[in-house]
Amino acid sequence: MNEFDPKIHHRRSIRLKGYDYAQAGAYFVTVVTWQRETLCGKVVDEEMVLNDMGEIVQKWWHQIPTHFPNVELGAFVIMPNHIHGIIMITEGRGAVPASDTELQELQESQQGRETLPLPFQKHPTLGQIVAYFKYQSTKEINALDGTGAITKFWQRNYYDRIIRNEREMSRIWDYIEANPARWEKDEENTENIA
Repeated sequence: MNEFDPKIHHRRSIRLKGYDYAQAGAYFVTVVTWQRETLCGKVVDEEMVLNDMGEIVQKWWHQIPTHFPNVELGAFVIMPNHIHGIIMITEGRGAVPASDTELQELQESQQGRETLPLPFQKHPTLGQIVAYFKYQSTKEINALDGTGAITKFWQRNYYDRIIRNEREMSRIWDYIEANPARWEKDEENTENIA
């Protein structure tokens, strides 16, 4: 096995270089399951039918604005092996605790419960928002079998597109909502891979 050489063994970011992903804006996000496995359910008669894991994914997606008060959600769809959604980061609605003491008390009150959200950052990045969603959904899915085993549910990273105008927002919104009807021809459909 070759030793690590940072000149040739480096990860390339798929984010737009120099762009501030904490600034207000709309983002089209795609997150893919581990090894593109069909883990969230199946498409039946051009409609997505969620299984237990898909229900958990849906729950945690809809929880994003609860944990990030400066985030609103747009169109969203769960497919058998990926999700598409629109995340809109808004200006200045982030929650900030009154003091370090308040944060300490909140952390102590949460001992042994659900992992604390990240709302105490005034301007979370898109990456932090997606990471929190992936972490929480994976954690709950791992608890389904009761063994405590940790398994990967999502691919590393995610895809994003900055939505720059209303026309683009409308086109992406329609694409997301129509995704189950196009599943047979979807490039993420592993049944289509020869």
